[in-house]
Amino acid sequence: MELRGALPLAINVHDINWPLALLVAYIGNLLPVPFLLLLFDPVARFLSKIRVFGIIIEWVLERARRRKGIVEKYGPLGLVLFVAIPLPVTGAWTGSLLAFILVIKFKYAFPAIALGVLIAGVIVTTLCVLFDMTKIPLWIGAVAAAVVLTVTTIVWLVSAQQQKRA
Repeated sequence: MELRGALPLAINVHDINWPLALLVAYIGNLLPVPFLLLLFDPVARFLSKIRVFGIIIEWVLERARRRKGIVEKYGPLGLVLFVAIPLPVTGAWTGSLLAFILVIKFKYAFPAIALGVLIAGVIVTTLCVLFDMTKIPLWIGAVAAAVVLTVTTIVWLVSAQQQKRA
């Protein structure tokens, strides 16, 4: 279970103190990441030998290759933001798959994913400490995450534009 689900369970249901819950959830969430980053390529190569999978994998990789320049420039930062958003399907596993698809090297992908997981962990822990997350309707969390995502994206876009001008 990724830390987005583990932290509310640990803090709000099982009353585990939040520093311990955050540390264990963070480490547990990162444990599979190196293996995922290192194994996606060999698994994709193996599956590529099967015609149906080969067509799908080549289509996805070709689209990523066409945007290689953009990915090299903003890839790790974009990966941090993607993984940091505490919503379902934006965690370390999906970030690892995204790093593979976008051809982000391990030495950049792992720290970006680790930072993103840490940011998500801090956000979720803060919400768990301030509120009993088991009693808040899911839509409120979705709205809060959308607001955080929007603000983060705007700040990132503004800073990217300022760097282009400089």
